[in-house]
Amino acid sequence: MSIAAPAERTTGVTGATGATRRHAIAHDASHYLLIPSSVESPETVGDVADLMRRVRAAGTSLTFRSGGTSLSGQGSTAGVLADTRRHFRAIRVLDDGMRVRVGPGATVRQVNASLARHGRKLGPDPASEVACTIGGVLANNSSGMVCGITQNSYRTVESLVVVLPSGTVVDTALPDADAALASAEPELHSGLTRLRERVLADPASVATVERLFSRKNTMGYGVNALLDFERPVDILAHLMIGSEGTLGFISSATFRTVPVLGSVATGLAVFRTLADAAAATSVLADAGFATVELMDATSLRVARQLPDCPDDIAALAVDRHAALLIELQAGDAATLAAERRRTAAVLDALPVVDAVVLSPEPARRASLWHLRKGLYTAVAGARPSGTTALLEDVAVPVENLGAFCDGLIALFDRFGYENSVIFGHAKDGNVHFMLTERFDQPELLARYRAFTEAMVDLVLEFGGSLKAEHGTGRVMAPFVSRQYGDELYAVMWEIKRLFDPTGMLNPGVLLSDDPDSYLRDLKITSTVESEVDRCVECGYCEPACPSRDLTLTPRQRIVLRREMADAERRGDSELLEELRSDYEYQGVETCAVDGMCQSACPVGINTGDLVRRLRAETAAGPAAAVWGGASRQWGAVTAAAGAALTIAKALPAPAVKAATVVGRSLLGADQVPLYSAELPGGGRARRARAAAEPVAVFFPACVGTMFGAPGGALSASEAFIALCERAGVEVSVPDGIGSLCCGTPWKSKGYTAGYERMSDRVREVLTEATDGGRLPVVCDASSCTEGLALMAESAGFRVVDSIAFAGEHLLPALTVTEPIGSMVLHPTCSSAQLGIDPVLTSLASSIAAEVVTPVAWGCCAFAGDRGLLHPELTASATAAEAAEVASGSFDAYASTNRTCELGMTRAVGEDYEHILVHLERATRQQD
Repeated sequence: MSIAAPAERTTGVTGATGATRRHAIAHDASHYLLIPSSVESPETVGDVADLMRRVRAAGTSLTFRSGGTSLSGQGSTAGVLADTRRHFRAIRVLDDGMRVRVGPGATVRQVNASLARHGRKLGPDPASEVACTIGGVLANNSSGMVCGITQNSYRTVESLVVVLPSGTVVDTALPDADAALASAEPELHSGLTRLRERVLADPASVATVERLFSRKNTMGYGVNALLDFERPVDILAHLMIGSEGTLGFISSATFRTVPVLGSVATGLAVFRTLADAAAATSVLADAGFATVELMDATSLRVARQLPDCPDDIAALAVDRHAALLIELQAGDAATLAAERRRTAAVLDALPVVDAVVLSPEPARRASLWHLRKGLYTAVAGARPSGTTALLEDVAVPVENLGAFCDGLIALFDRFGYENSVIFGHAKDGNVHFMLTERFDQPELLARYRAFTEAMVDLVLEFGGSLKAEHGTGRVMAPFVSRQYGDELYAVMWEIKRLFDPTGMLNPGVLLSDDPDSYLRDLKITSTVESEVDRCVECGYCEPACPSRDLTLTPRQRIVLRREMADAERRGDSELLEELRSDYEYQGVETCAVDGMCQSACPVGINTGDLVRRLRAETAAGPAAAVWGGASRQWGAVTAAAGAALTIAKALPAPAVKAATVVGRSLLGADQVPLYSAELPGGGRARRARAAAEPVAVFFPACVGTMFGAPGGALSASEAFIALCERAGVEVSVPDGIGSLCCGTPWKSKGYTAGYERMSDRVREVLTEATDGGRLPVVCDASSCTEGLALMAESAGFRVVDSIAFAGEHLLPALTVTEPIGSMVLHPTCSSAQLGIDPVLTSLASSIAAEVVTPVAWGCCAFAGDRGLLHPELTASATAAEAAEVASGSFDAYASTNRTCELGMTRAVGEDYEHILVHLERATRQQD
């Protein structure tokens, strides 16, 4: 049986050709790039076993890839790539959170969100937790800022389900797992016993293993398993951890969790020299500080450029300084207070520039952590266009940390790597450093080779490990023998042969006898577009993207633009045409332009800006003329849309849907909405409202006119007015409101002329209505609040969302008379970006005994009319959240935006209403 040819369509991406899928998924966070020959999306363990058999029979290679956040090239291949992000996402909390069983496709953040209600979390705490998956965490034995080597995957995994290259499935949790392994894989079983005996018989090998694994070390295979365990099945399980997909596939893992320590105090200790900071590291670690994060002088200079840099750092005249970000963590406030008292003398004795203050205040702590985490953002985002960012990590004994960092800085100077920063987990002796390079010039490639050789010598000179957290990958595979010596290197090759006799799994990763293999297949980052040239292809944006399971993610939209530019330069017209033909639907039509990608992007890219510009470039013809006219007669347009929905509601739904299907076939699916039965009739027109002494100007959203409330209930704007009257708060509604709009429909579609026309009109009306900005503008749809806020940036008024206004001005004057039992919330992408989700929860909690925000919450992708034009997008985006909601039973369903409410109503089958509608209903006066 053969592997699918590259030209075949692959499952999982609607309408994507083989070329589009293969080029889109090829890119990851590393500085390597290989294009897979085909992409598979197995859904079950049986699918994986069958895939392994097919790959082996075809004589090709297989690489498993999930989150694509890996930095060392272990997720790249020119063979078959198995995408495990789309499936294997199951999370099952066990024993009240003491354990959790997880599929490799779930992200660390998703797992921790499921555990949060139990006060537990995973031990591994990588900085990429928003996007990195459990499969990658296990494959790389990832750690992080706190977990060290005591709470990493190796130490906290209880059992695994593993698919071996032969197709054998091993569940290490079964009582007879070892006997089953001996029966199914006798050579592997006996071979692991022989290797254990071989290592134990060599005192030099034992000493090397004990030394290297006494600290963070992800270089080569975890041969410490040969010392730590006796049963072959236990050795197998722990060799799988950190094996980077070269020994088998982990389809499920059961972890022992660790407690969440919710009381935290954070501070910054600034030293005059790096040596002083390094010397203080052991003292602070011994004193019980959970994190001790190092930042060198270059890091501090970079940090001073960040827009929200703390004043004390911004004022620092950086010379040879270094800093340690330190944190105490405790289970409760009293314990934290005691810890602060206990460690006060330790902090007072440090040779610091200024006294160290540990703060529990969220704002100060957030500012300090942004200082530390913003280093990657500042350096990567400011790199010259066309260069590739490399983030490397090593570990040395803590007592050698200062001298090693000095040596590393000297290498930066020697090889001309300017503005390279050093930071990392000092208490573990774990240093990260970042540099930028171009690989399209021979002299620069030679520089990179020489630097790497010198860096390897430096790390080994100080008794360190060439990889601490990020995995060996391709980048350090040729250097494994230099770190371990010939004997243990031979043991590692024997491990590989025992598990994978044909060498089909991830060749060239973790082990390589080719000394130059790390210099091949290096990524050439093309200059394409200003909106996205900063992208480092890390993939942090992907879990937040509503189209991630349907078409493309933000990272993939960007890399395909780069691929098209490269194809055009090479003159590869066939590939260029194939990518272009797919991109209109994959990249443009099914982007929700919700901006959630920007909230997760370490360099602040909103891929929606790219998509809006691409839409603007093609916005011409009849559609542009229609929307241009609509901006002049918006009141009539919204009234007509509402009337049309009212008429449609009175007709048989199949007939109305059939009519829209015909229209879509004639005019295009991106122009004609598709009718569906759950859509409501039209709403009531917006009207001006005078007030004697208004405290705000109310801007009711036009979506309330187009889409009425379910069952004749009040709309969000009507509920807001009723609540204001009930609370004795006066608000006005400006004249001409029926023809005004926040402009989002034009902006999202790329109709810039209509957007500017509407913006000018709205700014003029609201500037006058607010008395030159004296009064705030309040809007009852969070996406419209966001749109109006953009307009207000160049005017003199400010915009507040209705739920924030209600929380501050209305709720204190209201009495709950009809409380709700349980309520499920759907925050929106706009409410998240406006920062009002806590207010949404607070309002809900004031009227409902139980309030639930689904763990799987995400943007619904209705995006104004996108859910009507491409209902498959909303169906895909809401699938996980809808399934979670459907598994429970609730009395009420609430959100903050009418179109999002429609999307969730369609997905769940229950009426979602604005939170203010629920608040109005719950506070009605009793007769």
